Amino acid sequence: MEHFTQSPTEPAFVQNPYPFYERARTSGDFFWWDDYDMACAVSHKAVHAVLRDRRMGRECPPELAPAIPDALRPFYQVEAHSMLELEPPRHTRLRSLVLRAFTSRTIAALEPDIRQLCHDLIDRFPAEPFDLLTAYAQPVPVVIISRLLGVPEYRADDLLRWSNAMVAMYQARRTPEIETAAIAATNDFVDFMRGYIAQRRETPTGDLISTLIAAEQNGEKLTTDELITTCILLLNAGHEATVHTLGNGVKTLLEHNIRNITDTCVEEIIRFDPPLHMFTRWVYEDVQISDHHFKRGDQIACLLGAANRDPTAYAGPDTFDPARKGPQNTSFGGGIHFCVGAPLARLELRIALETLFARCPELALSAPPTYGDVYHFHGLERLMVSQTP
Repeated sequence: MEHFTQSPTEPAFVQNPYPFYERARTSGDFFWWDDYDMACAVSHKAVHAVLRDRRMGRECPPELAPAIPDALRPFYQVEAHSMLELEPPRHTRLRSLVLRAFTSRTIAALEPDIRQLCHDLIDRFPAEPFDLLTAYAQPVPVVIISRLLGVPEYRADDLLRWSNAMVAMYQARRTPEIETAAIAATNDFVDFMRGYIAQRRETPTGDLISTLIAAEQNGEKLTTDELITTCILLLNAGHEATVHTLGNGVKTLLEHNIRNITDTCVEEIIRFDPPLHMFTRWVYEDVQISDHHFKRGDQIACLLGAANRDPTAYAGPDTFDPARKGPQNTSFGGGIHFCVGAPLARLELRIALETLFARCPELALSAPPTYGDVYHFHGLERLMVSQTP
């Protein structure tokens, strides 16, 4: 397996990681990323295979589980109940209970609310150049997931702040200061959710939290800790990736002067510049993939952003084609950990983009967009736009 070196916080890589992926892909389906000391699946075929192979998973083998420092314990106690980090049978039970509440009918019923929210936000756009991320891309998903869960919208700023601090724990730029902020945010988030769940146990409504409390499988319900973690996961994942995708997508559409939003165009936005670029798997038993042998305890990074630009899967992968046909992109993961929020994300993206360009046909970039140093996520730091006459 060929070795490559590339700092994930190097400014040129942050702004455009795709040339590195292209260079690494010349070595085959896998390469060794020295900076992560990890094997990486870089082709669409290999990423697809790893994501779906049940001989691998998200949960660390118990004999390899690292000791958690006391200072970081609150964060990892929340993670310990996350279906994103678990394997069957716990994952099966948690996901099944969440899907009982997170139905396609529930998602579809949100369309009028999403559309009205988009119009309300656009009504407040200033006349002078402004940051579309804070004015539009951030509030759309955070308000909608808050409404879906039944969390008060006036706490949206807190939710966004707590979520951003917690998600920073997964970023390559992680520092002791980031860890301290994440623990403070975790404690605040857990305290808020514990109190709110207690309220909903006493006075249930039609919101998702009440439905999760009532959901039952084989006589089992979610524990309070599982409810807290699930709600935090849905709030974090329910807006973080959509903010990045919406910002990246508007940037791409403006740069290519495209205004016609179709379902196919939305899929191309998700493929072309996805919000999550790395998703890891632990190997549970000896396995051969392509020409490479992996053993229990190995870790493989699936490079989703690279898989989506693989020329063996997509013709002209570095070209944005709103009518593109091709295999399913890897942006929502795959296998049993395929994103439960994918239908909601697609709905939010389509409506938000349709409404934005219908209401603001003269929208234009007013400054070069810049990506934030947030790898293994990939999203803009700001997106300055103006409504030119």
